[in-house]
Amino acid sequence: MNRLAGRRARVVVAMSGGVDSSTVAGLMVEAGHDVIGVMMKLYDRSEAAPGDGGVSGDPGAGRECCGLDDAADARRVADTLGIPFYVSDYQEVFRRAVIDEFVDAYVGGRTPNPCVRCNDAVKFKPLLARARKLGAEFLATGHYVRADVDASGRVELRRAVDAGKDQSYFVAGIAPEALARVVFPLGGMTKQEVRGHAERLGLPVAHKPDSQEICFVPDGDHAGFVAREAAERVAGPGALVSLDGTRLGQHRGLHHYTVGQRRGLGIADAEPYYVVGLRPERNEVIVGRRRDVTASGLVASRARWLHGPPAAGAAVTARVRHRHAGAAATVLRATDHEVEVAFSAPVGAVAPGQQLVLYDGDRVLGAATIDRGLSAGRTMAVEPLDAR
Repeated sequence: MNRLAGRRARVVVAMSGGVDSSTVAGLMVEAGHDVIGVMMKLYDRSEAAPGDGGVSGDPGAGRECCGLDDAADARRVADTLGIPFYVSDYQEVFRRAVIDEFVDAYVGGRTPNPCVRCNDAVKFKPLLARARKLGAEFLATGHYVRADVDASGRVELRRAVDAGKDQSYFVAGIAPEALARVVFPLGGMTKQEVRGHAERLGLPVAHKPDSQEICFVPDGDHAGFVAREAAERVAGPGALVSLDGTRLGQHRGLHHYTVGQRRGLGIADAEPYYVVGLRPERNEVIVGRRRDVTASGLVASRARWLHGPPAAGAAVTARVRHRHAGAAATVLRATDHEVEVAFSAPVGAVAPGQQLVLYDGDRVLGAATIDRGLSAGRTMAVEPLDAR
């Protein structure tokens, strides 16, 4: 918020109906800014298959997002704060840029992260355009990241203070010109502090549970969603093969599997097998032992750098998925579009289609889409894998 300190500005707040974005709106009003709330309609829940959706009665289980209740909550917050509120329809661009790419990736044997793609292609650019039309200088969101101005006046993206809520992995692909106009008021707070502000401001969503599911896959069944969306393109069952090509069993369809997966393989053996890779051209799932699901490095494309590619030889921290704490790595090469890194110690479950994010300390350098991991050999140790 340091870019807004000591001044009054017109600010558009991206409101989702949750406590985070609602608190941002409240803090902006409290600071004396001219605030306008905007909600993006991204997905019509009526498209969901029968049985999908429904909010859990257990507040500890999380909840889905993007529902009609969220829009009603956002409007209630806007009314409480006395600010104008608009709902904008972005369903077409969301379908094209997020849902279609999600389905295409799974059909092609990759593991996408739709929330990353949503931030990159749907949220910031359209919202900033909307803010411009409304005469607003800044866009404020409820992401847990920090955007600080350095001594040269350059805006740097940094991890949030609350490591457990940090969302820099999802925001890392933001364009530099967008970052210059977006503020993240929650990046220096803990979740408890945010809820405390919501209570103090009298917001009706102060105790609302966080959303935890992908908005268009509320039941968590990614494979079922892909099968419904692309029934004519989803390959049927095929061979589960070892690294040397030996057939060990049959898989249910490539869209059911991701690199590092252990469960659901149906291979009875004293030592468990893991998915090592997917071979769409032969409709095969390649499996191996735990030691085989390691990578000494990776190659990634579709790079998005905040201030240009890092130099070859640069020491960085590399995160290969959202729940990954990060691994020490060295940049082998980096261009405007591609990057190759070597890990200091082998990393497990490097899945094509996932996002790579590089950091220098807590500063985000940029992001890219993982194309492939580089083999670490069979004798190296491996970090704990997600036992999906």
